[in-house]
This record gives sequence, C-alpha cells and structure tokens, in this order.
Amino acid sequence: MKNLVSTIINENKSSSIKSGYRPEIDGLRAFAVVAVIINHFNKNILPGGYLGIDIFFVISGFVITSSLYQRPSKNFKDFISGFYERRIKRLVPALSIFVLIASIMICLFNQNPIFSLRTGITSLFGLSNIYLLKQSTDYFAQATELNVFTHTWSLGVEEQFYILFPFLFWFSGFGNQTKNGARNLFLIVGTLAIASLIGFVYLYPINQSAAYFLMPTRFWEMAAGCLIFIRFQKRKSIAQFLEKAPPLLLLTLIISVMYLPISLATTSTIAVVLLSAALIASLKKQTRTFAFFSHPKVVYIGLISYSLYLWHWGVLSISRWTIGIHWWSVPIQITMILGISVTSYNWIETPLRKGNWFGKRWKTLLTGTGAVIFTSLSLLIITRTFVKDFLANIGNKIYPSSHFIRFGYPLQDLYCHLPQRIESAFEDCLVPRKGKTESGNIFLIGDSHASNHHWSIDNALKQTGSKFVLNTLVERGLIYNLIGTEDQCGKYNCIKDAGNAYNKFFREHLNVGDYLFISISRDRLAVGDFNGSPRKQKYKNLQILYNRLLVLSQIIEQQGGKIILIGDIPKVCPSTVNFWQEIIRRGDIKKCTVEKTISIDDRIGLNNVFIDIAKKSKSVLFVDPHDELCLEDQCSVVNRNGVILYSDTSPHFSIDNKDILTNYWSKIFIRLGI
Repeated sequence: MKNLVSTIINENKSSSIKSGYRPEIDGLRAFAVVAVIINHFNKNILPGGYLGIDIFFVISGFVITSSLYQRPSKNFKDFISGFYERRIKRLVPALSIFVLIASIMICLFNQNPIFSLRTGITSLFGLSNIYLLKQSTDYFAQATELNVFTHTWSLGVEEQFYILFPFLFWFSGFGNQTKNGARNLFLIVGTLAIASLIGFVYLYPINQSAAYFLMPTRFWEMAAGCLIFIRFQKRKSIAQFLEKAPPLLLLTLIISVMYLPISLATTSTIAVVLLSAALIASLKKQTRTFAFFSHPKVVYIGLISYSLYLWHWGVLSISRWTIGIHWWSVPIQITMILGISVTSYNWIETPLRKGNWFGKRWKTLLTGTGAVIFTSLSLLIITRTFVKDFLANIGNKIYPSSHFIRFGYPLQDLYCHLPQRIESAFEDCLVPRKGKTESGNIFLIGDSHASNHHWSIDNALKQTGSKFVLNTLVERGLIYNLIGTEDQCGKYNCIKDAGNAYNKFFREHLNVGDYLFISISRDRLAVGDFNGSPRKQKYKNLQILYNRLLVLSQIIEQQGGKIILIGDIPKVCPSTVNFWQEIIRRGDIKKCTVEKTISIDDRIGLNNVFIDIAKKSKSVLFVDPHDELCLEDQCSVVNRNGVILYSDTSPHFSIDNKDILTNYWSKIFIRLGI
C-alpha cells in the first residue's frame, strides 16, 4: 500500500507542472470525506460532519474553473465536447458499477427495494436529488439511512451544475481568456451566486428539503470556489489579503461549526462555505496546515474520495439492514469501505479516466451514455418481481434474521398517500365514482398516521363482507391545513385555505349514510390537557383544531353522514433513542418500551379534543385502538410474539404489519352496521 500511494502521488506531482495540480486541495477533499463518513457512522461524534458535502461543493467550483482555464480550446464544440468527455470518464464508470452492485445487495435484504432502486436509476442520470425531493425525503431522517442511494443527491447537484457552468465559462469570454472575460464571468457567477444564496436562506425555513436538494439553491456554494479562483488569477491583492489568514485558525473554525446544533443549519452551511473558500486561498507552503494537507497519505485519501463517498454509504446502509453498526463492527466496516474504494479507484476510476476510449471523443460520449442506459435497464430487470424475490430468498439464506427488519413503510407505492399535488388528489382519491358503491362510502383523511389504518380498514371491509367503498387521501400537511398555519405549507404541500376546501368538498360529495374517518398525529400538535379554553400559548393549535373539527362535524351531520375520530398510535420510543438501530441490531428493546400510562398521557390533549366533539354531536364517534397495540401495562415496538410492529419513531406500522388492526376495525364495523 505504501508503494502504491507513493507511485500515485509521484504521478500527480509530475503532472502538476503542466496542470497546476495542488495536492493540498486533495488533502482538503480527504478532510471533507472523512467528516462525512464520521457523521454517517455516528452523528453524535461529529453532528455537522454532513457539512463536508458543502466543502466538496466549494472544492468542485474551484477545481472545475481551474481545469477549464488551463485547457485552451480551438472552438466551442471542441471545448464543450472535451468537457463532457472528461466528466463522463470521471463519474460514470465508478457510479455505474456501484449502483449495479449496491442494487443487487439491497435486494438480498429488502423485500420492497423499489424506492432505493429508483433512486439508483435516477442517480445515473444526475437526477436523484430531484427524485428524493419529489418523494418528500428528509435527508436528516433516520429512514434515509436505509436507502442505499440517498447520498447520490449531491452528485446530482454537481452534475446539474456541470450542465450550466461550461456555457457561462465559455460565453463570458473567460474560456478564450479575452480581455474582459474574467470580469464578465465574475459578474455573471457572482450575480447568480447572490440570487442562489438568497433563495437558499429564504427557502430553508419553509421547505428544507427543496433548499437542501436543489441545484439552484446550492449553486452559490460551487460559485464560491469559482469566484476564489477568478480573483486569484486577476487580483493578486485579493490573494495576498486572504493568504494572511492563518489556515489553522480557519480549519479550527470549520471543525467548530460542525458542532453547532442542527437548528442553526443555515448559518452553519454559510459559515463552512465561506471558511472553506478562505482556507483554499490561505493554504501556503510555509504553514503546518499545508504540510498536513499535502502529506502523501492524506492526499491519497483525497484522490480516492469519490470512491470513498460512493461506497461508504453503501456499506453502512447494507450494514443497517443486517448486522447494524456497533463498536465492534466499525473496524470491519472501515476495512471494507477502504478495501472496496481502493479497488474501485485502481481498477475502475483511474484506468478508465486516463484511458483513451476508442480514440474519438464522440465514441467516448456514446459509450458513456450507453453504459448509463445499460445499467438502468439492468436495474429495471432487477425490479421485476421474480428477480427481486429470487434475490430476497438468497438473502434469507445468507442472513436468516433479515426478516426481522423488513419494516419499510409502504407509502411510496400509493398515489393517494402523500401526493405531490393535493388539489388534483381531491378528484383522484376522494370523489366517489358512479356505480362504484352499493352501500356507501368511507372517506379516510389525515396525515401519514391515517395510513396506519388504510390497509386494516380495507381488509376489515372485505372480512365483514361490507359493500362500503374506502376512499383515502393522506397528506403530510393536513394538520396544518386544519389548524390554518400556512407558514408550513411550503414544506408539507398544503393547499391554501384547505380547511374550507374540505368543508366545501364534503358538502358536495358526502351522502346520507357515508362515513368520514379522521386520523392525525399528536406530534404536530402541542401536548398536554385541553379544556376548550386554553390559557397557555402551547395549546393554541389544539383550540384551532377543535374549532375546525367542530364546524366540519356540523357539516357532516347536515349531510346525513357520520364522523369517526381515531385516537393516535401509542408512543413507544423516547425521542433520544435511535429507533432504527435499536430495531436492526435487536438490542435492548426496553429502550423502546414505555409504560402504558405514559403513552396515554402523551395523547391526552388530542384525545380530549376528539372526546369533547363526540360529546357535542350524535354524528361523531371517538374510537381508540391504543390498547389493542399495547400489552397489559406497557407499550412496546414488539408485540407478544416478539414481532416488530413499527417502522420508525413516529410511529408508522411496518410493511409486514400494516393490516394489524384488521380485527379491531371488523368489530367496529359490525357494531356500526357498516
């Protein structure tokens, strides 16, 4: 390994004379990727280690500008084709191999891998960030750790930046090194960077996922690296000013920012980007920081950082599906990550990046495109049921206890569960079709917790022989719709004045004998008691919800229908517990077990709202499945047979137990005569 590192470093040194290669930049890459990997192993060790991705963005902006500046081209066609040829050679081979192997691996242990596989397919086209956004993905949620391709969102951002930036570079005149080229590019990129930063700051509080995943709100980070390079080339005074900044101090500040709380994520991101840009400018040979970043072993980690970034998440994600991540497993997992990454760098990245693909540039572009299409088609074949099930059966033999962790929540497969456009979903999901119903309709609405009941209610209708038809519309923002806090609508896809929209809808579509089922999470409301006249601000949401539901109940009663208000699912885990890891490693389940009295107290505010409305209207019934899901004196993530009930801390039912309340609802339907 030592000889290999020396050989690679020497090769880069020999080429640095012509290319202006700066080994300390690769050293900074090493720092960034290590920060990310530490964070992904254990967020408690380095809470802000995810900011290493932002450092990558700054480095990318600097390096891509430097690379283009040092490659004079005869014309635009030569310039743009050469740029994309190098990008394809750099990114496609390692990514295609990773996606293909990781897809096969995830099918071994996940019986419902469609979400992961689709993320992998979109990553090949540089679109996984957009796909994850459309799936309402929260990057910081524990569920993302089980998607083997979540981390490819950052590659999507960079690839979309690469579509735009070379055009700005060339047509500004900087590509031809014209007299005003540097000024033009600086003004264009600087203006776009300011707009991007404003968009990021504005969007983050109201739609965190969009601000996090989209290239337009990340453009300013890569632009920071670009602007630093331009100023270095044309304004030596700027370079001299930045060089005075002590690089060790800047590095210390970056590490300090990584320990700021997640609530300061916007501030942390801006700080890390600015500090990283300054650090790139201040690194000079006379400093210890330069000596550290340019050390051969540190540089080597930077050189293999792309493979490290690709494979570390794959190894950790598969580990979470199988053995988990423990103190004793970390050395094994680090060894696997390093071994696979070195292999990928030596046998895939380097040969294909430096090799001459068929001699002609257009053949390279065509081959790269073909590789992406071939890998995508391979994944589509893997997604076919017989292949997926075949791999899952092999996985059961390799790791027999994998059946304990097939708990992915089955929302993604149903359009009416968390749809992107609520307005059209009214018509598509709730409006009864003519001739569809013989006895009546059941309308199930709510946030994601209403999905806990969808499959059980549907099965119970079949079990009891009922002719009622179930119409479901589940939206993340329903609670904010009902209580009228439109400030959350950007994040939760609300519709304006949705409370009145629901009232209008049921006036027009609910008939005599129809039922409206409502289930919402107490987590989105203030906890505590409720008496109809709250004295404290924390009960404001409960009061608004009470008033809204009271009006809705009156409308339903006028239409001759009935409302079933459903008590929430039990509280099973304290917020401090990493639920996913507890489940996966089948460790101390007691950490995810609470006394029944505690769970009941946790729900008392929302329950009292429901109970009070039920008392005021004969058309309203309150039902509570809480005790069905708890043991005699405690509520746990497992039932009497040790079967895992939930998929997360929210909680949502696991995919294997999504219809666990079928018998409960059958009894309710028999009682109501449904």
